[in-house]
Amino acid sequence: MSEQPAASARRPKGEPRFPGGPVADPAGSHHERRIRSFQPRRSRVTTGQGEYLERLWPVWGLDIDGQGKLDLNEMFDGLPVVLEIGFGMGEATAEMAAADPGTGILAVDVHTPGQGNLLGLAERGGLTNVRVGNGDAIILLREMLEPESLDGLRVYFPDPWPKKRHHKRRIIQPDFLTLAAPRLKPGAVLHCATDWEPYAEQMLEVLNAHPAFENTQPDGGYAPRPAFRPLTRFEGQGLDKGHVVHDLLFTRVAELPSV
Repeated sequence: MSEQPAASARRPKGEPRFPGGPVADPAGSHHERRIRSFQPRRSRVTTGQGEYLERLWPVWGLDIDGQGKLDLNEMFDGLPVVLEIGFGMGEATAEMAAADPGTGILAVDVHTPGQGNLLGLAERGGLTNVRVGNGDAIILLREMLEPESLDGLRVYFPDPWPKKRHHKRRIIQPDFLTLAAPRLKPGAVLHCATDWEPYAEQMLEVLNAHPAFENTQPDGGYAPRPAFRPLTRFEGQGLDKGHVVHDLLFTRVAELPSV
């Protein structure tokens, strides 16, 4: 029997959706007018996901409100920290966290059911190295992370925005890389993956051209899928349709170019 939608989804008007859980618009006035790479999906939250959100959000959740810097060292008890932007339902994130308990994962998404699901996976798996962020990763990078505070950045299967008029919404753009680079430590790995061939080509072109990043592949091309990145459900669906998945692994250079 499938889970029923959470009762909190039918809350009286004006009451918070999940008391103590993620808020609908964490950054408020910090949401300046600009083109965004994401759009919130309005899937229903199951009863179980809602319970995890209400109970575990105060422990492992973070609303990206743009109000002050985060102390990642305190948040992750001194572990090196990787930022993951967009984690879907969180299965791959939980698998990577379980396989590498010595690395903290700050996983950010705007999909409420996925946030609840990842919190549940973390609790059931005893994964104390996962924190779940709610909101806009651009605000997180720009306003809430200290310079050279990240040991890695993962962007797996971002929305490809396939229509030409929407290409400006794709997250892997020169401006995004320029923003992210100072928050990464020298040598930190930026790892992207996509099954959308035209987007993969754009990613490769943009990353190879950016002076803050170096391709880990001597030929300047795509990388084999590293063993630490699990085969996700989304990826499996793409492979079943005949899609080709491309991984891109770049490192942040030792000396950032002057702006």
